[in-house]
Amino acid sequence: MTVCARGAYRLPATVRLISTRNTQFILNTGDSIPAIGFGTFQDPDAQEEGVSKALKMGMRLIDTAREYDVERQVGKGIKASGVPREEIFLGTKLWCNDYHPDDVERALDESLTDLDTPYVDLFMMHYPCTFQRGNERFPRDPQGNMLLGKTTYVDTWKAMERLLMTGKVKNIGVSNFSKGELEILMRECSVVPAVHQMEVHPYLQQKSFNQWLRSNGIHVIQFSPLGNMNDFYRKTGWSKEISHMMRLTNQPLLKEIGRKYGKSPVQVALAWGINNGRSIIPKTIIDWQIKENVEADFEIDVEDIKKIETLDIKARFNDPSLDYQWRLYSDLEGTEGAVEGKTH
Repeated sequence: MTVCARGAYRLPATVRLISTRNTQFILNTGDSIPAIGFGTFQDPDAQEEGVSKALKMGMRLIDTAREYDVERQVGKGIKASGVPREEIFLGTKLWCNDYHPDDVERALDESLTDLDTPYVDLFMMHYPCTFQRGNERFPRDPQGNMLLGKTTYVDTWKAMERLLMTGKVKNIGVSNFSKGELEILMRECSVVPAVHQMEVHPYLQQKSFNQWLRSNGIHVIQFSPLGNMNDFYRKTGWSKEISHMMRLTNQPLLKEIGRKYGKSPVQVALAWGINNGRSIIPKTIIDWQIKENVEADFEIDVEDIKKIETLDIKARFNDPSLDYQWRLYSDLEGTEGAVEGKTH
């Protein structure tokens, strides 16, 4: 075996790969969503080519966000791929400075213009916290503290509900919400989110919360499905000490299970999410890694799922709570060790 840049393994040609599936999940709206997607966080200059390659290799779920500053590149990549738009499940996210109800549709229209598409399949709130209205995505006072808005995520959600009638969005969802915040949303609004995009990986399995989401018909998309693989978590201003622990894909257990299936530790970690009924959106712009991700949809034996459960140490790597002036994930696991520091 050859060790590769991201801690994965290139398997010898003599190893027989088991069959790769093409799993789809059904949302509470009746729409289907692919199990494996392409994340576009970071690397803006490479996203046009990356999205095009991913689609040509068979991926059909593309995840992006206004705050990533890559929507224009994503739109060009979709066009360059030659894959018909109707075959692609495209999701983007509304950023926190556009949460005022009067700003939501305008912000969506700006995303649609940059994506060069008349609609998105999924439109999400990026976080539950509302920042001050205006052009500044991270509005701060002279002391550097984040300035919060005067409306709530409930107000934003009601504005998003109205977008369903326009044809510009097919599904609406949230990201980075706590259970309590979702309960408030469901109690005070009309539409149950189709999706909750959140941090889930073998180091942070959130079993109880995932079960609750499933029982309420809310599909989960895992971001950072490879845990602390991304250097962002070690370099951001609010990097937590736990982010510097052994990278998930270096775990001996994942290597051991991978040998059983002729798969890499990366593929085992991704397949674990799919076998638990969730979509995954790993990010990479490297050809062989995209192919590796595409081939991560395979069945894992129950006994191996149980083994992976032992890796759960409730390690949450994404937690900008102190910077955003909002206690994120307040009733969830992994909130210890939040660090003061700026995202940008």
